[in-house]
Formats: sequence, structure tokens, C-alpha cells
Amino acid sequence: MEKEKILISACLLGIPCRYDGRDNKIESLNLLQQQFDFVPICPEQLGGLSTPRCPCEIQGNKVMSKEGKDCTREFQEGAEKSLKLAKQWNIKTALLKAKSPSCGFGQIYDGSFSKKLITGNGLTAALLEKEGIRIFCETELDKFLKKLYNEIDN
Repeated sequence: MEKEKILISACLLGIPCRYDGRDNKIESLNLLQQQFDFVPICPEQLGGLSTPRCPCEIQGNKVMSKEGKDCTREFQEGAEKSLKLAKQWNIKTALLKAKSPSCGFGQIYDGSFSKKLITGNGLTAALLEKEGIRIFCETELDKFLKKLYNEIDN
């Protein structure tokens, strides 16, 4: 039986692709790789941004770097390439990095670079959700696991 494919933020798997060149590895995800195939993505890199890079946040309808550079085009391109991968692999579920201007879902930083959170979604998360892909952030790992294992049992 073919394993279900899950789109996942590459940084959560230990790939050092965060804006500061680090990762957000979740060790327990290693155990899940026995039952699921992870398809790692870093929308910022897919959109052409380097690692490390200046931090970015959503300000209105644009994604701006802390230095004031408009990075909207790169974030949109990364979102579109992420969606293309999801469609190519027939992916129905994604586990993404919370608060990110690409991957954040439900809450993102407010655009002031003060770590204040507001209700909203990153560009990639919003596009994936619009296309019917179920989105979870690593802060919802329990909910994510329940969803996956309920589908296996049914």
C-alpha cells in the first residue's frame, strides 16, 4: 500500500532554510516517516530567496523585509511552486511552520517586526487552503496526528 504524502515545511524536518539559516526540527516527525511520505518545501527558497535572508512579514497586501524591500513576488512564486508540488503528488494535507509569512496558518506576525501576532495566513498556507488542502501548523501537532490516524483507521 502506498503511503500518504504530506506536504511539510522543510525547516520542521531539520533542513536549515529559515531566514536566519537555522531549522525548527521536530524530532518526533522522524517516527512518522515510517508511515507517511513527507514532501518538504521551503516556499521562500522556491521563490528565489536566499538562506540566510532578511526577515519578512506581511504588511497589508505586500510581504516586506525588515530592511523595507518588497518581497511579495518571491513569496507569491514560492506559494505557486508549493501548490504545483502538492498537485503533482496529489497531496491533501500539509504541516506548515506557524507564524511564517509563507506557511503561517491562523496567526501570523503583524508586519511591525515586533513579534505581535494577528489573525491571518501566510501566502502559501492561504493558497493551499484555497485549493482544498488541509493545513496544520506544528503548534497543532496533536490535531494533525489525530486526523492522520483517523484516516488510516477508516
